[in-house]
Amino acid sequence: MNEAPPLPRTAAVIVAAGQGLRAGQPVPKQFAQWRGKPVVRHSAEALAAAGIAPIVVAIPEGGEELAQQALAGIAGVRLVIGGATRQESVRKALEALEGEAPALVLIHDAARPHLPGAVIERLIAALAQHPGAIPVLPVVDSLTEASGDFMGQPANREALRRVQTPQAFRYAEILAAHRTWTGALMAGDDAQVAQAAGLLVALVEGDEKLHKLTFAGDFSADLPPVRIGTGYDVHRLADGEELWLGGVRIDHPRGLAGHSDADVAVHALVDAILGAIGAGDIGSHFPPSDPQWKGASSDRFLAHAVKLAAEAGYRIGNVDLTIICEAPKIGPHREAMRARLADLLGSPLAAVSVKATTTERLGFTGRGEGIAAQAVATLLAN
Repeated sequence: MNEAPPLPRTAAVIVAAGQGLRAGQPVPKQFAQWRGKPVVRHSAEALAAAGIAPIVVAIPEGGEELAQQALAGIAGVRLVIGGATRQESVRKALEALEGEAPALVLIHDAARPHLPGAVIERLIAALAQHPGAIPVLPVVDSLTEASGDFMGQPANREALRRVQTPQAFRYAEILAAHRTWTGALMAGDDAQVAQAAGLLVALVEGDEKLHKLTFAGDFSADLPPVRIGTGYDVHRLADGEELWLGGVRIDHPRGLAGHSDADVAVHALVDAILGAIGAGDIGSHFPPSDPQWKGASSDRFLAHAVKLAAEAGYRIGNVDLTIICEAPKIGPHREAMRARLADLLGSPLAAVSVKATTTERLGFTGRGEGIAAQAVATLLAN
């Protein structure tokens, strides 16, 4: 049985330096969540699985932390700050590969997260005969030129193709092409830069799965419209501690003991939100063994959970919180808690419910040894 020939030394560039504002996400779309992962991670993993390395990711200035979190654990990935245009970002990324001098390079847009391995194989095979190759698909709709607001002349769709990425090139030739690009015109993609330098670019079959994420609907259509999480927490009452419940400080002879401010109500709510997006629990994000969280305000934990939910494509629909204790009486503080939690959640007051109950003097809460809380959070896709 004949073995496949070894893959020529192939590197990749992922262009992730834009702001992605049209996608309506709280972070640039390349770092937003899509199908359970940051968008840019999908294609980086696909390239790594195909044996391509290194992978240089061009990111926006100030995006280092987001990029590191999104790409953590993927072998062969390195970051470079992009430029003011796509072409400049690609050139910087290509120059970052000069030390490796790969034979071939794939240049891919991060906004196309689903990258089939078969497309990669077709592109690399084409480079055996040509200096460049791009994946394309036929145009199936009828086309017309626009004459203002009216139909103009029909266009010949048989002569047109939809262009996708990744686009593949012999490394030395595409680097030289980017360096000689005059910048007189905006380069829509790397194939245009190559063609302007006199390189012949071959066409290979693309894939409908290489759809580009552009608008908010591209994200929301992929998400379940509603997600629900629950949370439960307990802290003991102790002398010499402040009592914080639902983000409000309450005068009481004893307070709740814990590594942070031990706001049991907020902690239950944090777990409910994290649970709704499958992001673990409060302890995995703010471990009690970490001294930086000693005495910390639980407001920070709730803000973090809301931020993670937003990055996953969700906003708070409503929350329902129940505090379980014999004392203090929650009624006099209920509205202050609702107002504070609504502010922290970025939700209308009507979306925040705070209730209280006792255990009829049964158990640790009934004996006044501690306070428990349980919460339910409903999240809605943006």
